[in-house]
Amino acid sequence: MNDAQMQALLRKTQAKAAAAKPRKNRNYDATLDATRPPQTEAEEAASSDAKDLFQQMKKREF
Repeated sequence: MNDAQMQALLRKTQAKAAAAKPRKNRNYDATLDATRPPQTEAEEAASSDAKDLFQQMKKREF
């Protein structure tokens, strides 16, 4: 690949990157949190254990 081809490819790639749309964050209704019952300590501990487990599983390859 010569320099002219490389520069053309770089310009093309930069134009694509500049035109890419940013990802939108999903919105949710804040009243959903208000309608949920409060978690007990046991539920909070179980959910934190589950989060830790899933984080470990994400790191591994099967």
